[in-house]
Amino acid sequence: TGSSDPYCIVKIDNEAIIRTATVWKTLSPFWGEEYEVHLQPTFHSVSIYVMDEDALSRDDVIGKVCITRDMLAQHPKGYSGWMSLSEVDPDEEVQGEIHLRVEVLGSLGGRQQLRCTVLEAR
Repeated sequence: TGSSDPYCIVKIDNEAIIRTATVWKTLSPFWGEEYEVHLQPTFHSVSIYVMDEDALSRDDVIGKVCITRDMLAQHPKGYSGWMSLSEVDPDEEVQGEIHLRVEVLGSLGGRQQLRCTVLEAR
């Protein structure tokens, strides 16, 4: 139909911790949701999976982006820009990108804070 019913799942080290609301019938979703999670100092990655909700069958994975500890080390002040979705299933073609802003904030109680904002997707 030329549209999708997207939502996101956020995983830390492959453990799902957040599921956004579904935005119905769009290829350019806006969520406007904020979540606060505490990362362990030993975390390896934060992955954002973009899904397509399907009422009649299993939800489709549109693609994902992954923010690793190494990426954060390369951008100590943070990162802002479009990141292309990568495939989850090697047999599926992936199109789309997410506009992310990742900020490394000061320490709170000896723990460094990370703010990741999904601004928009297409």
